[in-house]
Amino acid sequence: MMIKILFSLKNYFLILFVFLLFKFSFAQNSKPNFIIIFADDLGYGNLGIFGNPEIKTPNLDALVMEGQKWTNFYVADPVCTPSRAALLTGKYPIRSGMTSKHRAVLFPDSANGLPEKEITIVEILKLNGYKTTMIGKWHLGHLPKFLYLQNRVLTLFTEFLILMT
Repeated sequence: MMIKILFSLKNYFLILFVFLLFKFSFAQNSKPNFIIIFADDLGYGNLGIFGNPEIKTPNLDALVMEGQKWTNFYVADPVCTPSRAALLTGKYPIRSGMTSKHRAVLFPDSANGLPEKEITIVEILKLNGYKTTMIGKWHLGHLPKFLYLQNRVLTLFTEFLILMT
């Protein structure tokens, strides 16, 4: 009887030890790193990994091979301003005021932008200890009152301005 009790206690402590070992060894790295690549007008067949014979995309192909390959993905709107707003807020663009029947995309003369009252994925990630970065075009309002994410929340923001002639 005593041997069975010692054996069961030994198993209990072994299981507890293994559990605590895993818990504390993975506790610091429990948050996954991730990258969201949001590309305007990128079609399914535009990447080499999906079978395009003409367009070479070796770096994106490598990311797909080392990560996840999503073959179905939908955006809330077919143009950039509202689809970016939807990605950041999790709302349909009409609910955040980022699209209308008069204008779907913001232009340099636009007086509107993503309202500061909107809670974004960037802010939630920051509150949970993530460092956030955005590289590319903002296209959610050019006036200072709409640049609050760039100024307060993003660890790094780099915008590329491409002038087409």
